[in-house]
Amino acid sequence: MDMTQLEDVSYEVDNGLAWITIDRPERYNAFRGRTVDELIRCFKAAWADKAVGVVALTGAGEKAFCAGGDQKQRNETGDYGPTESGLFEVETLHRVIRDIPKPVIAAVNGVAIGGGHVIHVICDLTVAADSARFGQAGPRVGSFDAGFGSAYLARIIGDKRAREIWYCCRQYSASEMKDWGLVNAVVPLAELRDEVRRWADDMLDKSPTALKVLKHSFNADSESIAGIGAMAFDSLDLFIETEEAREGVSAFNEKRAADFSPYR
Repeated sequence: MDMTQLEDVSYEVDNGLAWITIDRPERYNAFRGRTVDELIRCFKAAWADKAVGVVALTGAGEKAFCAGGDQKQRNETGDYGPTESGLFEVETLHRVIRDIPKPVIAAVNGVAIGGGHVIHVICDLTVAADSARFGQAGPRVGSFDAGFGSAYLARIIGDKRAREIWYCCRQYSASEMKDWGLVNAVVPLAELRDEVRRWADDMLDKSPTALKVLKHSFNADSESIAGIGAMAFDSLDLFIETEEAREGVSAFNEKRAADFSPYR
């Protein structure tokens, strides 16, 4: 697997811990099609590497973990840009994060919004900087994630809070998310990598087979959400072609409030 052609993502292995970093800070580490392809490639490299026992996913810079799908790209081309397969494989990315038989830590260094929030929800654990912000944006920009990003979220924090996150599109602090059970630990930004290292080392001295079976056992309880997610992505493919969805992305890029009132 060629790891020399990475453009949107960086990959390094440090004493059993693979660091996967979304490296688009000028776009708040929002992902386009190529970004998703490279993330999948990196997770599969960590999966295959017997020297890797834990994976950490983070964002470059100090402002953003991941701001979700690149809405500027979507506005420019109507999609998220070219990909290796011709498909926008974010659903595959969700699957590989769940399926990789090694713990995945989301190291949230800044905003985790929209599709970036979904990714952190899917990770096994989340360690966040005290400056991190969390929230959804889908209904604000004419999008949604009705699979793991919502149904699995509700299993973690409860229906009422999950609905609040999705319906209102507010932003929440790392301490609030820790209180809600969506974040495992909160530390100052300068200590984030060291804290992730400590969590990784706690797991690296454990039986990898036991961790693998435990991970997949935890996943089994929510695996039916994958089918719901597939239907949701089918619906999203249809929805993003509508005038209603276009209003959301246009308003985002024009930095104005969207007017969805004609679509009620």
